[in-house]
Amino acid sequence: MRPHGSSRLAEDLLKLAQQGARRRDVLRWGIGAGAIALVGCDGDPSTSVGGTPLLVRVDAAGDDGGVTQQCTSLPPEIIGPYPADGSNGVNALNLAGIVRGDIRPSLAGASGIAEGVPLRLTLTVVSSACVAQPGMAIYLWHCDRDGNYSMYSPSVVDENYLRGVQQTDRNGKLTFVSIFPGCYPGRWPHLHLEIYPNVAAAVEGGRSVFISQLAMPEQSCRLAYAAPGYETSATSLNSVALSTDISFSDGADLQIPAIRGTLDNGFDASLTITV
Repeated sequence: MRPHGSSRLAEDLLKLAQQGARRRDVLRWGIGAGAIALVGCDGDPSTSVGGTPLLVRVDAAGDDGGVTQQCTSLPPEIIGPYPADGSNGVNALNLAGIVRGDIRPSLAGASGIAEGVPLRLTLTVVSSACVAQPGMAIYLWHCDRDGNYSMYSPSVVDENYLRGVQQTDRNGKLTFVSIFPGCYPGRWPHLHLEIYPNVAAAVEGGRSVFISQLAMPEQSCRLAYAAPGYETSATSLNSVALSTDISFSDGADLQIPAIRGTLDNGFDASLTITV
């Protein structure tokens, strides 16, 4: 079992110190090679993939006389202390039924269901050349509306909800059905994700190819936390900020999903990830 609150933040800070502060180089391209433009994968500045604009580098002419485009990678982040991916002794990835779209219920004998405002998250995985990547697996996990992590926090250590794996379709897309994540002291509301080359690698103990976190937009957080059951998260949100978060303080523009919705109907969020 893992501690809650300030102790959990201390663990996050320790992890960050151990892995070293990452540098964000996604905008540091040479001007001589070409220009940087905010465009979609088809070159139209008004388009997007997965509902989120892509920052694309447009290079000089290639060998065939055409121009090339490069989608900007999502910044990597630390995995955090509650992954349940087998790296620290607890493993949700080997549970029967972990490959699923709806991650709100617990599984494999556990019966809890995560209550909260519905969140439907669509992720699109593309290559650096903006080409859809089918067959890749994403493991998604996050805290519940009280800020607790299943399999770790004492009150939900016997649950395994809000964890699941899915495979991208031929368009590089997948959708998770979850709840709007809560907020706890010391961290901005966020989602964790780990990307594997395929489902087999995810569930059989293979090595992930990418780890990051997504930051929830502040306006959406304040709207969601007005719902019953999010009182603790609403209080915690007032004591945190993106600008001081251990993962997002160096800028989170590429890690904030496009999101829309209401308390009655839930939220729809989307983001494109380059691997």
